Amino acid sequence: MTKKQIHEFFARLKAQNPEPKSDLEWTNAYTLLVAVVLSAQATDAGVNKATHGLFKIADSPQKMLDLGLDGLKEHIKTIGLYNTKAKNVMALSEQLIREHGGKVPDTREALVKLPGVGRKTANVVLNIVFKQPTMAVDTHIFRIANRTGMAPGKTPEAVEKALLKVVPDEFALHAHHWLILQGRYVCKARKPLCKQCAVADLCGFKEKNL
Repeated sequence: MTKKQIHEFFARLKAQNPEPKSDLEWTNAYTLLVAVVLSAQATDAGVNKATHGLFKIADSPQKMLDLGLDGLKEHIKTIGLYNTKAKNVMALSEQLIREHGGKVPDTREALVKLPGVGRKTANVVLNIVFKQPTMAVDTHIFRIANRTGMAPGKTPEAVEKALLKVVPDEFALHAHHWLILQGRYVCKARKPLCKQCAVADLCGFKEKNL
């Protein structure tokens, strides 16, 4: 895709949805961090269902520790890999209290040192809470970047670096949300809805269904 096409791509997505939001439900930086950790290999809808009651009683690291591991598991047992995720949430809560005064840090370096937090999770928190123009490359963004020809790459990190280079500054803050939503609801893996796509004419996908 050319620079002009990429600019038009994001301009159209912005016109459709000027202020895109995460599908995850959260109330503060800590609950968002926990929600993103729980969302790995799970649907946002499934996480929201599990955390609806959880975050009413445990919306801070200390409250989560007070709830205890078994109490947390009871809330999130419908989420895949919940045993491992529960242990990570308890461990990261302890670390937040011990090293950050109970607050979620605003740097990727500090975030990725937390149990269960990888680069993608850190990027989501930095973007949504701290308004940093990061690119959290999930399966949807990875697919779109390669499928459209916007930012081809063999690994999520390669795609992340490529996107950060080509996304115009004016769209940088919300770009990852627009791409995720586009991948989740329009540019689907098996049957992309090309006829309903606002940017189909800009896309380099050879198997477009128009």
